[in-house]
Amino acid sequence: MYTLLRALPTSRLAKEQFPALLAAFLIAEAFYKFHSFTLECIAFLATWFVIDAAISLVAASINRHVKPTK
Repeated sequence: MYTLLRALPTSRLAKEQFPALLAAFLIAEAFYKFHSFTLECIAFLATWFVIDAAISLVAASINRHVKPTK
């Protein structure tokens, strides 16, 4: 986590990681009731990973299709 926060610029954290983190938190809070902190934490982190991967794939796809302006 420390490395993530130090490696990425604040603007990228706000645009990419915060929405993924918030969505993962809301999903985990609403649906994950395993009665085990460890299992819920692992599920939350996996959800964050999947949402972040989806955001990255969509952003890459959009960037490939957008023509650069000169």
